[in-house]
Amino acid sequence: MSESAFPFSAAKPATSPQFCNPITTRRIFSDVAGDITLYVDGQSFLLHKFPLVSRSGKIRKMVMDSRDPDLSMLELRGVPGGAEAFELAAKFCYGTNFEITTTNVAHLRCIAEYLEMTEVYQEKNLIARAETYLSEIVVQSLEKSLEVLCSCDGLRPIAEEVGILDRCVDAVAINASKEQLVSGLARLECDDESGKLKMHCQDWWVEDLSVLKIDIYQRVIASMRRTGVRSDSIVQSLMHYAQTSLKGIERRHNWESGIVVGDKQRVIIEALVDLLATENITTVPLSFLFGMLRMAIELATSLGSRLELERRIGFQLELASLDDLLIPSSQPNDSVFDVDTVHRMLVNFIQRVEEDDSEDSSHCGYESLSIKSPSHSSVLKVGRLIDGYLAEIAPDPHLSLSKFMAIIELLPDYARIIDDGLYRAVDIYLKAHPSLTESECKKLCKLIDCQKLSQEAANHAAQNDRLPVQMVVGVLYFEQLRLKSALSGNSGDGSFSQRIISSSGVQSAAVSPRDNYASLRRENRELKLEITRMRVRLSELEKEQAFMKQGMRDNRSQEHSKAFLSSISRGIGRIAMFSPSQRKHQKSTKKAQVSDAKSRRRQRQSAS
Repeated sequence: MSESAFPFSAAKPATSPQFCNPITTRRIFSDVAGDITLYVDGQSFLLHKFPLVSRSGKIRKMVMDSRDPDLSMLELRGVPGGAEAFELAAKFCYGTNFEITTTNVAHLRCIAEYLEMTEVYQEKNLIARAETYLSEIVVQSLEKSLEVLCSCDGLRPIAEEVGILDRCVDAVAINASKEQLVSGLARLECDDESGKLKMHCQDWWVEDLSVLKIDIYQRVIASMRRTGVRSDSIVQSLMHYAQTSLKGIERRHNWESGIVVGDKQRVIIEALVDLLATENITTVPLSFLFGMLRMAIELATSLGSRLELERRIGFQLELASLDDLLIPSSQPNDSVFDVDTVHRMLVNFIQRVEEDDSEDSSHCGYESLSIKSPSHSSVLKVGRLIDGYLAEIAPDPHLSLSKFMAIIELLPDYARIIDDGLYRAVDIYLKAHPSLTESECKKLCKLIDCQKLSQEAANHAAQNDRLPVQMVVGVLYFEQLRLKSALSGNSGDGSFSQRIISSSGVQSAAVSPRDNYASLRRENRELKLEITRMRVRLSELEKEQAFMKQGMRDNRSQEHSKAFLSSISRGIGRIAMFSPSQRKHQKSTKKAQVSDAKSRRRQRQSAS
């Protein structure tokens, strides 16, 4: 059935009503003068009793209950849809032609329910007409269902009672699910080169849902989950709804409490966070989560909403950038950046790493004892990220030492291959906070592992006047050990290998397989970390060797090279003197000289 089947074209009654719209009174006049005036929301309608009581049970009861045969005035209160909806109902009672559309069907259904225009009083009454249009036209189309939902503003609670909202919400979800099934093949294209299937363009209804009020939108999304709409489409819809409804922070002035910031936006953010709580974490882009978190902090949403956003960010913190973490603080007389929020996100990340380790160790089977760890590379990324963040917040004079140290202490030791980034951040903090006591400086510098400083960082630390003496001595000591190790040809720390060997010996009978597996994971992690350190040290030595060779090439002049060549030629000449043939010739000459001397001595003795 099409929409054109729903204009009313009932036979005209004898009264032949018409509408006029004066400023104060709306009169439906005919050959017979009106005999009753109805007041609706401050507007009056001059009508006839008979057409009204023949179709409206409510008006019939009001006329009968008055027991006044000359009743000429009635007042209707709480009319859903107001005077406009009542005018349409009055037209229907008089048989005037008008068309039911998605814009007025909700108003007609609600005013018909209010006026009790059921089949008891006349067949094909307004309730039946509106229900037919809803079931045959509206719920069959996603667009029309959305239009009806948008028109229900101001019609509650009666729109809820007659079931318009529930039917349209379910219709949107069902039609969206059908749309994905039907158009799925059309939006899947085969790549000729790779032979893989790829999907492009988002669902067209994603943007259309943004016109709904937040409470209706929540119900639509919940219904979509039940009907099996794809999670990525739901996330796209959530993102588009947030971008549409959260454009800038709304501020209004209240004479009592001053400036009040976006009450409606606060409700929207809290509702969207509740919807996100049930979605897969990896499907929600991190940039969107950070944007929502910044808005939630500025609008002072509920603590639960902010904690949920922080939890979701913390679970994929390795994908964040430094700019994402630089969240301005909303508290007066506090540090420039919101350090507490980053601290909580880092706690969530560490919890995720520990959960990964516990899940792996729960197998307790050595067939899964591979070195690959889903969290090790993530921890290294987060370690570099946090070191950069510490360097950014360190110059803040209002940043307390306890907050600064709390972030440093959260990361495990294996999160940093070298401590150069941490050393840089600590040095900046010491420079920006000269009022720190000696004990506070020692406490802060103890967090730096002197053995994990590169050659350049160690040289800088050895000459740094801001560092405590104990740390400078420690740096010099480990540099001396490193130099001895390099000269003796030993690479790495022998004690480390001994510690690994001793810790990975025969399994004790008192140790459970799960504890032993966790110990082996720690040893594997330490081994990988030590190998990485050795690679870094080897690259540093190669760079130093290349630098020395280049300096030697640059410092040599042409004269030195000539002198070097001449010295080489002289050396070659000396070497030639000691060739085998020359040595034989010298030996024969010496023997001849010795024999001549002996013959002369014999002649002298015989002459004497």
